[in-house]
Amino acid sequence: MTAPLEPDEADLIAAAVLEVPGVAGLHSGLLGEAVTLLPGRRIEGVVVGHESCAVHITVRFPGDPDSVVHAVQETLARVVRTPVVVTVEDFAVE
Repeated sequence: MTAPLEPDEADLIAAAVLEVPGVAGLHSGLLGEAVTLLPGRRIEGVVVGHESCAVHITVRFPGDPDSVVHAVQETLARVVRTPVVVTVEDFAVE
């Protein structure tokens, strides 16, 4: 039996973002460029670099995208130590 994989930093970021009210999901970007590739899997919507972190999200509509972006940045300030760039890629009507 194989041991479970330790969560990657991108996993922790994705989980934290998905808990933010107003976030409908993560988005891989227009051309699928916003993704973290890990052995055997990919985490869409999260790109972790040495000097910054990028998160691409889908926002629930109706909602205030600026407020959601601010909430994501505040949440991730507790998870990562680098600046976070949040991009709203789409809206989801629910």
